[in-house]
Amino acid sequence: MRLFGYARVSTGQQSLDLQVKTLKAAGVKPHRLFTDTESGSTMHRDGLQVLRHKVEEGDVILITKLDRLGRDTADMIQLIKDFDEVGVAVRFLDDGISTEGAMGKMVVTILSAVAQAERQRILERTNEGRLEAKAKGVQFGRKRSIDRKKVLALKEQGLGATDIARQMSIGRSTVYVILQDEKKRTMQRGKLSGGT
Repeated sequence: MRLFGYARVSTGQQSLDLQVKTLKAAGVKPHRLFTDTESGSTMHRDGLQVLRHKVEEGDVILITKLDRLGRDTADMIQLIKDFDEVGVAVRFLDDGISTEGAMGKMVVTILSAVAQAERQRILERTNEGRLEAKAKGVQFGRKRSIDRKKVLALKEQGLGATDIARQMSIGRSTVYVILQDEKKRTMQRGKLSGGT
């Protein structure tokens, strides 16, 4: 059994020293200690990725606290499950949690159930939010492209911005933006042709 250690802080203003000291005191050799100075919201951290490649069946990873592994519960639990599937145990020293042995399997199962429940709650909240937004008239999906030529043609016919907006079912401010862009283009073309 080889001991590995993982320590993480979110910013460069924070120090890894205390975590590193704790991990070394627990028996982790310096060359098996991996660190990151990065947010725990992503699992794509250099130190963590190297650690994932280094560990083998029978190894144990020591981490001072659960939140040092990650911030997102579902991602963190998936990572613990990934380690468990290759026979690597994870111990959280300060929290007294370990994925070793029969109790460890139970911990992984419970954590998996927690992650599943969290994913389900997020999905339910997202769907409720979408339904509520739809009820308020919010439309989802890609925005329609606006026929700029038609806007300009309607302007040429003498229609004002309000009438164009109403006829094309677009905002009046959008009409103004298109007309302003066309005015700038016309001025640019005039400068280019005048300079030759």
